[in-house]
Amino acid sequence: MYKEISEQQSNGKAWESAVRRAQQQQQSPGFQTGSRRRICPMSADEDSASTSPRSGGGGGGGGDDDSSIAASTEEEEEEEEVYSTELVLPSGDCYSGQWAGGVPHGTGKFLWNDGCTYEGEWRRGKITGRGKFSWPSGSNYDGEFKAGFMDGFGIFIGATGDTYWGNWSMNLKHGHGKKSYSNGDYYDGEWRSGLQDGHGRYVWCSGSEYVGQWRAGLIHGRGTLNSANGNRYDGGWDDGFPKDNGNYRWADGSLYVGVWTRDNAGIQQGVYYPSPTATSPAARDPQEAFLADLRESKIAPGETISVFPSQKTLNWSGTEACRSSADRPQRRASADISTRCLPPRRSNGRAHTVSGGDIVPVDDADPKLASRPQHRRSWAPPRPPKKQGETITKGHKNYELMLNLQLGIRHAVGKQGPTQPELKSSAFDPKEKVWTKFPSEGSKHTPPHQSCEFKWKDYCPLVFRLFKVDAADYMLSLCGNDALRELSSPGKSGSFFYLTNDDKYMIKTMKKSEVKVLLRMLPAYYNHVRKFENSLVTKFFGLHCVKLTGAAQKKVRFVIMENLFCSEFAIHRRFDLKGSSHGRVTSKPESEINEYTTLKDLDLNFIFRLQRPWFQEFQRSGPIRLGVNMPCRAELTARTESQLIGEPTGEYYDVVLIFGVIDILQDYDISKKLEHAYKSIQYDPSSISAVDPKQYSRRFRDFIYRAFREAA
Repeated sequence: MYKEISEQQSNGKAWESAVRRAQQQQQSPGFQTGSRRRICPMSADEDSASTSPRSGGGGGGGGDDDSSIAASTEEEEEEEEVYSTELVLPSGDCYSGQWAGGVPHGTGKFLWNDGCTYEGEWRRGKITGRGKFSWPSGSNYDGEFKAGFMDGFGIFIGATGDTYWGNWSMNLKHGHGKKSYSNGDYYDGEWRSGLQDGHGRYVWCSGSEYVGQWRAGLIHGRGTLNSANGNRYDGGWDDGFPKDNGNYRWADGSLYVGVWTRDNAGIQQGVYYPSPTATSPAARDPQEAFLADLRESKIAPGETISVFPSQKTLNWSGTEACRSSADRPQRRASADISTRCLPPRRSNGRAHTVSGGDIVPVDDADPKLASRPQHRRSWAPPRPPKKQGETITKGHKNYELMLNLQLGIRHAVGKQGPTQPELKSSAFDPKEKVWTKFPSEGSKHTPPHQSCEFKWKDYCPLVFRLFKVDAADYMLSLCGNDALRELSSPGKSGSFFYLTNDDKYMIKTMKKSEVKVLLRMLPAYYNHVRKFENSLVTKFFGLHCVKLTGAAQKKVRFVIMENLFCSEFAIHRRFDLKGSSHGRVTSKPESEINEYTTLKDLDLNFIFRLQRPWFQEFQRSGPIRLGVNMPCRAELTARTESQLIGEPTGEYYDVVLIFGVIDILQDYDISKKLEHAYKSIQYDPSSISAVDPKQYSRRFRDFIYRAFREAA
């Protein structure tokens, strides 16, 4: 084992050398590496759910000048002075180690205020190279990093005793690796995106063993299961169950050869061959014996990582450090920035220095701070970002409606029973109408309240529980002490949107036609989400209706769904993408565009380049939840006025993407058909948004193929 680890580490050094050469090229003129932006594209259409992109082309750049640029960069690095420092940031995080160019560079140790620590190599402010990351739980990773990601060869030891040593890619086990589970199980084989995938050997603590093919963490393909009792199955598998041709051999030598089905290890047909040493020559049914073997051969769940190193905030903007006297060079005094720093001082027993300028995170920086003098001796804590929308307080025109929604949701969640593993067809029947009356004075089933009297209706409540959301957290977000927030203006459809105070959930009012579309597609939606748990399609948590009593008899239908943009990151740009070009541009001048402006297709001037493992998952909708705080490189493009995706320029930005498939409830009804016919007379039919669903799907898919590509 030690020899293998040594070889892996040797390979890791070669990999590290290649990474450094690539980074030197990226740090050269023509690349922008110091900026990090959050760009959030989103899309719409029920037929665009199957938007698995193909692999795309590479970026621009290259040529005979590459070598000279790299050499120039190396000369600059040699001249750049590296010194030691100790630093305490306003957040309470601490750094101690080598420093150059205003960021950690070399070796150093970083301690976050939540107890996480990293000690190892840094490159231009990013965790890159060999190092060790430790969690407060006791878990630790010792191995290679790339731009903050566990990437390369490394060993992870979990708090419960799980141990993995092998290859990683973008925080996930990827390639060959070995894992010892805390319960005594062991796996040696191939991994893909964090799960067993390819050829591998799994040994249970009971003594049973499987050798063969895997897919997405399950036994799949051809393989052999040797049970601890001496029985053996050799044949086909499908997601953990025997399927197709297979042989089952008892410990006494008796053999069954037949065709197997996945459900309950059932048998369609086969032949039994008794062993001469068998106690009875009568035919035996292998189904019962095999089911017992399968029950004893469950794959142990791996230990989950609460937060990845790449998710820890590292922001060096406005932070400057002082050299220690031992490291202060005598030459080039003009480059000594310590003259602009305050002398070290003590706080809670720890030495630290404060920059001569204000220390403010980039995401929340006040533009006015740029004009403040560099000798200012205090730092300003960042102001909390203003939340989107208007808080609905008493006197608001929709205050009573908000109370009705919260009362109804509290009632609906409170009466929920246990989750049912399988639903009957009646659970999807939209005709199942159960109205609950909410009088102001209260009733046997409802509490008294200060709103007007209303009726409440749940649509297919059992179906919308497929996401297994914690009921207490769900109710607290929607019905806690904090009021909802209403977005400033309704959408194009006339619907109003409300956000919970914690930004986790969004409530959208719906037209009757949209409710019909959702109810019609509900069985297919339910099956899709159960099959693809990490689908990019919007998650719906409930469909309800409030009916006001009295003369008005007004009905307000609404759906509760996840808020795609609930993130700890500050969002800089939002895009609503359809893949069409006619009218798909914002009408606001550049000076009025902010983080809440919804930009459109013709405003998008980037190609998003994903690392290979994530791009492969993006292509096949795999077991990873994509589109949530997903780092990538955005390449700036240059395009003509009507061109959707422009030509790559070779100018890159580090970004974090948040994306998903939204607004899937628009039906291609007669009004949309008329809209298409009318606009086709004046404009290119393929450029308008309202087109046949199949054409829409193809166009949107092709657009995504061009916007998302594999990193070069």
